[in-house]
Amino acid sequence: MTRPSPAMFVADAPGLDFLNSIATPVDEPVDAIHDGEGLLDWLAQSGMVPADVLVAMRDAAMPGELDRLAAQARSLREWFAGFVREHMGESLPAAALDHLETLNRLLARDEAFERIVADGDALRVERTRRWGSPESLLMPIAEAMAALVTTEDFSHVKACEGPTCTLLFADHTRGHARRWCSMASCGNRAKQAAHRERLKSRT
Repeated sequence: MTRPSPAMFVADAPGLDFLNSIATPVDEPVDAIHDGEGLLDWLAQSGMVPADVLVAMRDAAMPGELDRLAAQARSLREWFAGFVREHMGESLPAAALDHLETLNRLLARDEAFERIVADGDALRVERTRRWGSPESLLMPIAEAMAALVTTEDFSHVKACEGPTCTLLFADHTRGHARRWCSMASCGNRAKQAAHRERLKSRT
């Protein structure tokens, strides 16, 4: 049975959603990829890996193999979180490449390729990959991280202003005025806190 993932997909950037797979939205930190099953569930909900590939990987995995892969993913996440938090809030300079060797080494192991497929009465090019080993499940994550550093304006990468929230997001709003991971959670709590303060000031 698939367990529900506590991950939150609120970042508007898949590379940041990966970092948000561990988060403290309220009080206690929650890690969506604390083990192999958690990693498979997170990948399924993110849409990064086809469902049939995840089933095949689960069925073929040796004991402990997926847990070791999850540990590798957590290590990758910790490293990338340090990089993002160091550079967020400002334009990412080309010199940042010097600190991305970990990501480039992972990308170099990818077995992605393009092929021609039928699309109704027409033909189109489809990008896919060989899912030859459990490590290949990390490749879509690596792609999302690479897309973040090459296509996202890091000056608009922000941390939620919730006092205990650790979620990150890319601010794509008009005027780049976004402050919260979600108005339904941290934004609403902030409004309630402000309301209570106003009531106090009247007494």
